[in-house]
Amino acid sequence: MNLRTAEEESAKEIRIPAEIDWEMLDKSKFFLLGAALFSGVSATLYPVVVLKTRQQVAQSQVSCIKTAFSIVRHEGFRALYRGFGTSLMGTIPARTLYMAALEITKSNVGTATVRLGFSDSTAAAIANAVAGLSAAMAAQLVWTPVDVVSQRLMVQGRVNPNSKFPNASSCKYNNGYDAFRKILHTDGPRGLYRGFGISILTYAPSNAVWWASYSVAQRMVWSGVGCYRCKSNENGVDIYRPDSKTIMAVQGASAAMAGGMTALITMPFDTVKTRLQVLDGDDNGRRGPTIGQTVRNLVKEGGWMACYRGLGPRWASMSISATTMITTYEFLKRLSTKNQEVLT
Repeated sequence: MNLRTAEEESAKEIRIPAEIDWEMLDKSKFFLLGAALFSGVSATLYPVVVLKTRQQVAQSQVSCIKTAFSIVRHEGFRALYRGFGTSLMGTIPARTLYMAALEITKSNVGTATVRLGFSDSTAAAIANAVAGLSAAMAAQLVWTPVDVVSQRLMVQGRVNPNSKFPNASSCKYNNGYDAFRKILHTDGPRGLYRGFGISILTYAPSNAVWWASYSVAQRMVWSGVGCYRCKSNENGVDIYRPDSKTIMAVQGASAAMAGGMTALITMPFDTVKTRLQVLDGDDNGRRGPTIGQTVRNLVKEGGWMACYRGLGPRWASMSISATTMITTYEFLKRLSTKNQEVLT
């Protein structure tokens, strides 16, 4: 089944290409091109992730701009990419798992929901939500250890003593492999999966909300486009066939709306997750803080609003990355389609 990106009522006015599902893709091209495209996206947005992480583990509120200038001034521009190599190595297998789970689930659930009697629009929302949930859970199997290592590297200050965050891991790492080895030696495999539970609680609902919101947002935007572009005449309503630029613009705007809303809803979970992964609970670093301890420390430091530290960078990062990701992802799917005739 090909899920439309516009409602059935809108299809009478706006004719857009059918959505490309799992069976229509050339898998080898899809994964190879996907690895290259998403590596580029990750490289572009990585400094924003570093800023968000630094703000989340700080014990006082510092603006994003001041944090950025402080990092560059005391640690150099390269500090904005600290841990990027580790992150990039994990991005490829994590994205592969994510994309495979997303497309397979979306296709199967979409078909099942239509057979159960749901409308195309409802089936699309359900399929997108379930697909986002399963994709996030699959990706976290790879991404959590990568996240732990890369975030430990992100918060390492080397020159300015004030840049060393209180309670941050006292162990210093030379590179990603060194961090991996030391964490494994000190805490065992559990150390690499610290925060796995709350990562699932953060990213699984987040992805479900994001993909469902994206599906709904697209229909809203296309409805607006239909009102603006389609004009009634004596023969009825004109049929509007949007070009590729318009389709990408609608997808990008819908993704930004969904990303911003998701960032706002899930921010407290992400702050707690980040602290769990980079802060030590005891002086010897052998036992990390619990979720309850982490929340209590945050509230003690700055009230409940402390859970929203780093919201600016995360909101911007999620909105920009969502826009970039979805336009890149849809472009990737179009490039990887076996039969290009379905795109017309």
